[in-house]
Amino acid sequence: MAMPMHERADGSNFLRIGKDVKIGKNVAIHCFVNLYGCAIGDESRVGAFVEIQRNVTVGIRCKISSHTFVCEGVTIEDDVFVGHGVVFINDIDPRATADGRPQTEADWQVVATRVCRGASIGSGATILGGVTIGAGALVGAGAVVTRDVPEGTVVVGNPARVLRRRDR
Repeated sequence: MAMPMHERADGSNFLRIGKDVKIGKNVAIHCFVNLYGCAIGDESRVGAFVEIQRNVTVGIRCKISSHTFVCEGVTIEDDVFVGHGVVFINDIDPRATADGRPQTEADWQVVATRVCRGASIGSGATILGGVTIGAGALVGAGAVVTRDVPEGTVVVGNPARVLRRRDR
């Protein structure tokens, strides 16, 4: 299915939003995004140079900052902040080939990831597939999240480890 290209006054293209994207009320989407097959809740904001793939749900009042990649299988609940350059991963054993031939969608399964209500993810963090970031948790900038983050905690480092409870 072709994605419509939205044009600026000079005729250049700057948005790629698939016809199958569901966008709530009062959503702000900035230039140079690639959205397809996803749902974005009311009053959320999506920064420039963001890709949100199919089967992703972004809740209401979320902020997805620029240069972020949200892959298939990610659920972002309400009131979540995602910093600049955050990368989500949905394949825990990636490879280019399967049995000597190029790998296809039939050769792997999406591993789901959940970011619970009110969590914040710092810029440059990497979130591996299959984890849950608990409600109100804070993932520090540059952290690599390899396992579940408990509700209301602050995690930092590579691999991310609990630093303290988050004061709210």
